[in-house]
Amino acid sequence: MLYLIGLGLGDAKDITVKGLEVVRRCSRVYLEGYTSVLTVGKEALEEFYERKLIVADREAVEQEADNILKDADISDVAFLVVGDPFGATTHSDLVLRAAKLGIPYRVIHNASIMNAVGCCGLQLYNFGETVSIVFWTDTWRPESFFDKVKKNRENGMHTLCLLDIKVKEQSLENLIKGRKIYEPPRYMSVNQAAQQLLEIVQNQRIRGEEPGIQEFSCYSSTAAFRSVCDLTSDTYDIHLWSKTQCLCNVPFLVLFPSNFNLNLTGFNLYQKKNIRILYSKINTIPESEAFSQIKYESDLMYIC
Repeated sequence: MLYLIGLGLGDAKDITVKGLEVVRRCSRVYLEGYTSVLTVGKEALEEFYERKLIVADREAVEQEADNILKDADISDVAFLVVGDPFGATTHSDLVLRAAKLGIPYRVIHNASIMNAVGCCGLQLYNFGETVSIVFWTDTWRPESFFDKVKKNRENGMHTLCLLDIKVKEQSLENLIKGRKIYEPPRYMSVNQAAQQLLEIVQNQRIRGEEPGIQEFSCYSSTAAFRSVCDLTSDTYDIHLWSKTQCLCNVPFLVLFPSNFNLNLTGFNLYQKKNIRILYSKINTIPESEAFSQIKYESDLMYIC
C-alpha cells in the first residue's frame, strides 16, 4: 500500500494521529522536500515519528518515481507531504502511476495553506484562483500570474499567492553540462514578490495597458493587490503612502508587534498586549477578547 500523508503546516506534532500510526508501521518513509518546508528539520521529524526518513527531491519524485513505488504492492510505503498531499500536481501524478501499476493507495489529509489562509480574517468563499509567483531570471520573466490576480480583483475576489522556493536546483550551466552541482536554497520573500508585481504594473502601463490595480507602498514592503503579507526583520521604520489616493480613505488593516517604529498620520492605532493594530479611520476595531488571543510570530501582517 502507498500512503500519501499530509504533515500540516507547523512542526512534527501537526501530523494526524492516523498519519502517525501509519508512518510507524511502514517499511519505507519518504519526505517530499521541494514544494514546501516545515518549521523543523528532518532530524526532529525522525525523532518524533520514530522512523528514518528518506528525503525525496524533485528529481526523485518526478523522474525516479518507480523507486518510491518499488514493492509498494507487497509492503507499506509512506510519502510525506508538508500541508496536504494534493497541494502539488506531482503528488497527483504519483497516485496515477501507482494506479497504473495496480498498487493500492490511501490518502491521509491534513491542513493546507489553501484553507489555513482563513486565519487572516478573509472569507474562504471569496478567494479566487490561487497563483504561484515564481522567481524571475534574466531571460525568463513571466507575467501570467498577474493576469489571474487582476481577474480575481475585477471579480471582487481575494488572491492567495504562493511564493516560489528553490531547493536543490541546478544552474543552467550545470544542467547543460550534466554536473550534479546545486545552487543554495532560496525562498522568495514578500518584498521580492511585491516588487515583481509592481514591475508588471509599470510594464503594462508602458505598453498602454490598464493594470486595474493601484499601488500602495511602504519603505520596507510593497503591496499591489488584496492580500496578506509579512516582513521578517526585527524592527522597521514604516512610512505608508499612496501614489494614487490617501490611504486614510482606503479600508485596510495592519497588525504588527509593538517593537515597530511608526511614522504615520491620519490613522487609528489599537493597542492590545504586545500587538498593535493600525487601521484606517473608516474601519472599526471591536473591543473583543479575540484580539487578546492573537499571537503573530511574523513581524508584520496586513490585509488590504
